[in-house]
Amino acid sequence: MSSSGIWKNLKFLFKLVVDNFLSMVTVPIAAATIVVVARLGHDEILGRLRALTPAYLFLSCFLPASAVTMYLLSQPRKVYLVDYACFHGTHLNRVPFAAFLECARQSSTLNERSIRFMSRLLESSGLGEETCLPTPVHYIPWKKYLTLEAAREEAELVVFSAIDELFSKTNVCPDTIDILVVNCSGFNPTPSFIDMIINKYKLRGDIRSVHLSGMGCSAGLISVEAARNLLQTARRGARALVVSTETLSPLLYDGNERAMLLPFCLFRMGGAAVLLSTSAAKARLRLMSVVRTLTAADDNSYRCIHREEDDKGHTGVNLSKDLIAAAGRTLKANIVTLAPIVLPISEQLLFAMSFVAQKLTNGRFKVYVPNFLTAFEHFCIHAGGTAVIDEVQRSLSLSDEHVEPSRMTLHRFGNTSSSSTWYELAYIEAKGRMHRGDRVWMIGFGSGFKCNSAVWKCIIPSPDTNGPWAGCILRYPVKIKSLKTSTNNTRMPGHNNKQFKDT
Repeated sequence: MSSSGIWKNLKFLFKLVVDNFLSMVTVPIAAATIVVVARLGHDEILGRLRALTPAYLFLSCFLPASAVTMYLLSQPRKVYLVDYACFHGTHLNRVPFAAFLECARQSSTLNERSIRFMSRLLESSGLGEETCLPTPVHYIPWKKYLTLEAAREEAELVVFSAIDELFSKTNVCPDTIDILVVNCSGFNPTPSFIDMIINKYKLRGDIRSVHLSGMGCSAGLISVEAARNLLQTARRGARALVVSTETLSPLLYDGNERAMLLPFCLFRMGGAAVLLSTSAAKARLRLMSVVRTLTAADDNSYRCIHREEDDKGHTGVNLSKDLIAAAGRTLKANIVTLAPIVLPISEQLLFAMSFVAQKLTNGRFKVYVPNFLTAFEHFCIHAGGTAVIDEVQRSLSLSDEHVEPSRMTLHRFGNTSSSSTWYELAYIEAKGRMHRGDRVWMIGFGSGFKCNSAVWKCIIPSPDTNGPWAGCILRYPVKIKSLKTSTNNTRMPGHNNKQFKDT
């Protein structure tokens, strides 16, 4: 047998022993106890129990029972996902590349150089021809129709469609909702999103509500954490409605800075409504843990996604060339916190031993990269762009199948900001890949820079596939041209410093 084969066998044996250490200790002890009891006999056992004093019997029973009771009462309540729904638009919202570029050509501010750049970017972006944009973009000139009223109509279309579908799927009465958490980064109307939803569905006046803004694409998982925290302090069986979306109309950019044209080309309409509860009744997933990492103290991370004005006064979101590097650093910091929670003990020990070995050998020994496939069956990586997905795939050593939900979501729906991970979860379920006991790792990235993780465990797989992928799931997966093999100079930020070089 080769040395590599011996090493694999030794590593397998090590993991088997370590991960099953508790069973290997408790089973022999339990067997020995049974043997001793069997040898003593019924009369001898009763005699020994009668010899014990009442005080000793009381303490031996009361103290362990009290300790167990206090431990159970101190544990936070479990939070479950009852169901979720995503906005999927109609053919009236879809904007093929040709229509998008034609509307851009009619702009009085975009020059031909920017049009050529957007054309090349769309070709290598990983987006398909069925992504949706708000109504103003369908008009010529589109800038004229970007009004406050248009933004409200877009928000209501996306949010109300998702909530209507969620209430229809769960048969939940709106007045049974105890908590409402909404996130939308760039659009903050008055009255607020919270008021808009309460007015539409006539929610209770004592509902506890939170609106998160300015947190970018990672806000969806932050909203889940906020809802979890509120649920754990509410009455037992309380319900929380979480709504994640991004209203694009106020964010569309009509200048010629290429770093600000990138989000203009990649972001698309999308939203999700999620019903959480502390009751396991009819629940489909259980929320295992949420981990948030924020690196805003670092100037490069803080500036890598920044809404600002260009030199002509046009407002847009600037994506720095440091974006991918910031995402990688923040992801690693997030993993450091998450790994001890989710990884088997054997993986943690292998990492620790390799880390010590590297220090002792002055870097000659390679640090062991934990195998997250031992902790998760499915991965929902924010579909922010092909470069983001590539970086996470490389960092975690994932296969193409593991990142397929992210790539297909980017192709079919584009970058839907904070709701993208729910489209990815819907893809996994529509493909019939979710099974009881499967664990899902949702990873969200956002401005700041933030990396947030949510870990779910499947209780009951989805009974149907009537979600955002209905009618098109059989066409997926599709072949997508990778940025790695693209021959043009259009790159997502972070791949090289010549990303904005004209051809």
